[in-house]
Amino acid sequence: MQIGRYNTLTVLRFRSVGAYLGDELGNDVLLPNKYLSDDIEVGKEIEVFVYKDSEHRPVATTLTPKITLHTFAYLEVKSVDSFGAFLDWGLEKDLFVPFKEQKAKMKEGGNYLVFLYLDGQTDRLVATAKVEKYIEKETIELEEGQEVTVLICDETELGRKVIVENKYNGLIFKNRITKFIQPGDFTTAYVEKIREDGKIDLSLDKLGVEKFDEHTQQILDYLDKNNNRMFLTDKSDPDEIRMMLGMSKKSFKKALGNLYKLKKITLLPDRVELV
Repeated sequence: MQIGRYNTLTVLRFRSVGAYLGDELGNDVLLPNKYLSDDIEVGKEIEVFVYKDSEHRPVATTLTPKITLHTFAYLEVKSVDSFGAFLDWGLEKDLFVPFKEQKAKMKEGGNYLVFLYLDGQTDRLVATAKVEKYIEKETIELEEGQEVTVLICDETELGRKVIVENKYNGLIFKNRITKFIQPGDFTTAYVEKIREDGKIDLSLDKLGVEKFDEHTQQILDYLDKNNNRMFLTDKSDPDEIRMMLGMSKKSFKKALGNLYKLKKITLLPDRVELV
């Protein structure tokens, strides 16, 4: 039975306070009445999250925490006292961050990137904002082109910092950001380059898949549907272009120029052909 993680446990017995769940090693933990459903019965296996309550006793819950052991997340500060800050992690008991584990003094209402670990001395789940020591920099077990899950972090002059697969430092350059993202989001990205210093360049779009603006893509779609040919040129009448494609001549010429530079089309005196 692991504190700070999801566990699949067996219902052992019912008591007035709830159901006791156990693992194969003889450990048991209470699942309070408020988390019991009508279909729970003795002998049934259920998945629960195990943590410690306000009296530091192991307890199970069916609630979904915003962070689990040895993972990163952006969490909001609910309160601050003389010992540290308390974060909202989706459970009844708030998550503690001691002052010594804060980069700068946390403020109520602020959102901070933290890592969850089990304190060896107190055997309590604790969060830290000093996340760099938990980032793997030596061995990068990824390949270029690989699809990965990233946690969006702070913005820099170059782009967005990210944590890749809950292990590595990464960066999505500004010209690789093709959708709205903000700190705390989890999203899919693709490994573009693995640098010698252990940092990883990423793209939000699958490598090898080119993204075009609306008018450029519209011309490509037209060519694809019309035998790879289009009987329009940059000399065509604006009304004819608008009638056939629904765009202005200025937009048409710009899109043609983009496709020509990318060697996607051939420009002939009376038509355009897809290469």
